[in-house]
Amino acid sequence: MSTEFEHAGGEEYQFTDEGWWNSILADEQNSFIDPASENIVFHPVEASNPPNADFIMSAQTNDEILEVEVFGFNRGGILVQKDTWQGFVPISHLLDLHNDVNEIDQRKILAGYVGRIINVKVIEYVPDEKRIVFSERAAITAKGKRNQLLQSLVPGEFVSGRVTNITNFGVFIDLGGVEGLIHLSELSWGRVQKPESILQIGESVKVLIMSVNPENTRIALSLKRLTPNPWESLSEHFQPGDVLPAKITCLTKFGAFACLNEIGVEGLIHISSMGLDEGKTMDELVKTGDEIKVRIIHLDPEKRRLGLCMISSEDHEIER
Repeated sequence: MSTEFEHAGGEEYQFTDEGWWNSILADEQNSFIDPASENIVFHPVEASNPPNADFIMSAQTNDEILEVEVFGFNRGGILVQKDTWQGFVPISHLLDLHNDVNEIDQRKILAGYVGRIINVKVIEYVPDEKRIVFSERAAITAKGKRNQLLQSLVPGEFVSGRVTNITNFGVFIDLGGVEGLIHLSELSWGRVQKPESILQIGESVKVLIMSVNPENTRIALSLKRLTPNPWESLSEHFQPGDVLPAKITCLTKFGAFACLNEIGVEGLIHISSMGLDEGKTMDELVKTGDEIKVRIIHLDPEKRRLGLCMISSEDHEIER
């Protein structure tokens, strides 16, 4: 796939929260399913014997493709081995799995990996913890190509890619030989409950490169930053008292969130302003996806807070 770059005006982007990258590494549960007994066996996801550190580091540095055998799996991915050492391939780095697979089918697919020889690349090696994390997805590109591409990616530039995987924490984008991740928080300026509501597998998309870490092959991407932050101009276009069309996006114990159709910003309709009759529940009045009319009652762009109240079909406020 060809990769197109475009400068983003020289603004510097830096994603400092490394915590969310843990989602694409080894599963935190130190257990795997023994395919012979189907029982869950507690076992550390690490090398049974210290691996040849020079060999593993060389394979990672030189972007080499390795053949490994799958011998077990857990909810987070599959366990692989080569010679006397073992490693882990997270679900998000497996070719046969996508986020839309249900739990039963996911287990069948993971079990189907057991006994197979697969191609992988090293994406994480922690010698002190004897942890090796591999990627099957990374191995579909030629040796060395990932390193070349990583060196050409620059934070603040736009790049075109293709959606390869969707997870609960974000969307993976193939940039022509290396994958980047759009974290859930970077998909939209509004609330995103399901990433698949924004992007679909196979879809071509343009994204902003936020940060690149060649050492760990981590590329943070953003989709929402292709458009201006609507909160910054909200008070210029709207003010308390304005009536606008909106869509219910989420129901909570204290009210409902609604997205203003004209600008894509969410506000809260507090339950106290819904005029619920005694004994009635909120979901009897509104449901997620309902198109409604709202009036702005409070606006604070700096704190990203927007207070709304519903407008009835007779075009008056539903208030107590």
